[in-house]
Amino acid sequence: MLLSPGSRPATTGSINNRYSVNTLFSMAAELDVEIEDDLAKAQRRLRDLKNKISSQSKKNFVLERDLRYIETRIVLLIQNRMALEEQREVERTLEEAEPSTSPSHHIDDRKLQHYSNLFFLLQSEPRHIATLCRLVTLSEIETLLQTVMFTLYGNQYDTREEHLLLTMFQSVLAAQFESATDFGSLIRTNSPISRMMTTYTQRTPGRAYIKKALEDCIGSLIEHTDLDLEINPVKVYEQMIDQIEADSGSLPEHLPRGVVPEVAAANEDVQAIIAPRLTLLMEIANGVLAAIMDNIESVPYGIRWICKQIRSLARRRYPDRNEDTACQLIGGFFFLRFVTTTLTAPNTWQLCSEPPSEHPRRTLVLVAKMLQNLSNKPSYTKEAYMSMLNPFVVNNKTRMNQFLNQLCEVGDFYDQLEIDQYMALSKKDLAINITLNELFNTHALVLQHLDMLAPSEKQHLRIIAEELGPAPAQVSRQENTSVEIPLHSRWERPVQEIPAALVDTVSSSDMLYMEAKSILVHLIRSLPRAAGRPPYDLTAIAERAATARDAVLVRKGIKVREMLRELAAQGVTDPSDGYALMRDEVAAELAHLGSLRERVLAETSSLQAVSRALGEQQEYMRSQLEQYKAYLHNARLAAARKERSGAAVGVGVGVVSVAGAKSPVPKAVALGPYRFSHAQLLQEGIIAESRVPDNRRVNIYFNIFSPAPSTFIIALHYKGREQPIVELDLKLDDLLEQQQENKHMLDLEYVQFSVPKLLALFNKTFKLR
Repeated sequence: MLLSPGSRPATTGSINNRYSVNTLFSMAAELDVEIEDDLAKAQRRLRDLKNKISSQSKKNFVLERDLRYIETRIVLLIQNRMALEEQREVERTLEEAEPSTSPSHHIDDRKLQHYSNLFFLLQSEPRHIATLCRLVTLSEIETLLQTVMFTLYGNQYDTREEHLLLTMFQSVLAAQFESATDFGSLIRTNSPISRMMTTYTQRTPGRAYIKKALEDCIGSLIEHTDLDLEINPVKVYEQMIDQIEADSGSLPEHLPRGVVPEVAAANEDVQAIIAPRLTLLMEIANGVLAAIMDNIESVPYGIRWICKQIRSLARRRYPDRNEDTACQLIGGFFFLRFVTTTLTAPNTWQLCSEPPSEHPRRTLVLVAKMLQNLSNKPSYTKEAYMSMLNPFVVNNKTRMNQFLNQLCEVGDFYDQLEIDQYMALSKKDLAINITLNELFNTHALVLQHLDMLAPSEKQHLRIIAEELGPAPAQVSRQENTSVEIPLHSRWERPVQEIPAALVDTVSSSDMLYMEAKSILVHLIRSLPRAAGRPPYDLTAIAERAATARDAVLVRKGIKVREMLRELAAQGVTDPSDGYALMRDEVAAELAHLGSLRERVLAETSSLQAVSRALGEQQEYMRSQLEQYKAYLHNARLAAARKERSGAAVGVGVGVVSVAGAKSPVPKAVALGPYRFSHAQLLQEGIIAESRVPDNRRVNIYFNIFSPAPSTFIIALHYKGREQPIVELDLKLDDLLEQQQENKHMLDLEYVQFSVPKLLALFNKTFKLR
């Protein structure tokens, strides 16, 4: 079994003295004793919650991937640049994401055993995955990332899987540093490796840190919807002359339109507008930076460990450069690949319920640019106006470098990984849950790159790959069922008896003492009423277990009773003082487990909030997909009408015009009107802003109806008046286009609607027909 650099392979005959042998005994004892005390129940609940979060994270990753894909296609469709066949292909991509539960592809026992060996090998020897990640293309990386991040190492709270994943990162980074010819491109280039690093930061622990550090400051910022902090002189100049023209009806000759940036920046009025904005922007950026730095202890260990590897590799690769070199690379990862992505899209990180409005969104983008400039010193040539914020960079550079170096101050995990790998051989329930397409895709990639992964005929990976034979083809989404693959090592013997593995390194009396103590702790946890309170009567506890109705307890009771006698005979413990030494150590261990229960409960409470947030994100993305599916469906229907009639039509139109005549198209049934009060729409956030006086709102209501597919009419009424005060005729594609362009407000003279929530209302009410 190959482990990370710097670690020593575990064997079944010996184990490194650095490890806590008592920990091994405790782990071994838990293999066959099912404890039912409060701690064990709390730990099981926590374990189940962590598994649920891992599953939720994987589903959300797939949904995010689908949304990214479909959003790019929607733009083409809006611009009428997508062929009908491509529309159908996109629609097929949006078929129901949950596959059928009935298996559609049988894997025989022999092949299942090979897959079991293959994935155990890939998981426990991450160098193979590291090589694959370097070899695949950008178009192939998404599916591989899904398998690596959310299946192979999908349990984000399992130390063994997490540490193996990090050793894979170490291998990838080492190769990246070795092959890079341009220092500046090491972290910043868009490559499969950079995509992999970004995906790692977006897993649940990274999201939890971002939420804790930035939710409050981002939330307070986006509330100020009218706060315009634009500092681009050209944009400020255009805004200024638009206002002058609106106020006076004309423009002075000395203020022409379409000026170059240098002319706009030289205008004194523009400078006067920008100056206070610069001050406020730097105050906001300082607040965001402080929130990031003050929560450094909440940064996930894995992210900090990757920072540590980047610093170590930078120092070795560029020994002649100063300390700023390493800090720039660390900053490129931590800020560019992690923090600034949350500032530019806070709603996708559940930091706000919907995308920020125009002005807060622009402010967040500018703050993200400032932090990026501070952390990795990019060039200002593309956006010269950002140089006006250089004082922020100068004033915080030393502070930033200290923070980036502090991120790296975490310990290594190689000792723990070796013991985890050792214990993995004894686990009977080691398994992964994987979809058929992930299984077949990984199989295909291994075969495609086998000469690079395992050039020797004697290497285990090549042996398994050749026995597996060709990879099956990808199946449809409906057939893409999940299967559980048990993981077994074909070349390592399972650990049967922990003491046998320690015989060369620990004395027999020490082994006997530690095993007896571990069993007694488990017996007291299993028999809390019989054990009573400290000081414990160890002999009585052993006797009570030996005469219990539970066969496992009987076996343990008899065994520990004989162990106590043997320890007394060897002079290690003294029965005359009630085995005081062991009794005190058992009590101390149980006290530690008591405090552990409180920590488990606190972690459970915290992760329940994480699980709820992931569920909300999943519901939001599913609603987005439903809207896109409806849009594409209507686009296809419109295109079909066009093919039949030979005339251009709009999405959702019920009558097709052909050379001035009307073609018969099945008439759509109008739906509605449905009535909604002003208070109801305001409470649900559908009305984002209202200019209706408070004393009149009780008399305001809205009628919403759909005269034809993808067409909606909103009418604002006042009680007692038959005719509406104002009406708004909407098309579904117009609303989707607004959302695609980040225009999230729709004006109806007296109120402003939230576009995403209005779309959700249409979907709920009319099923977006």
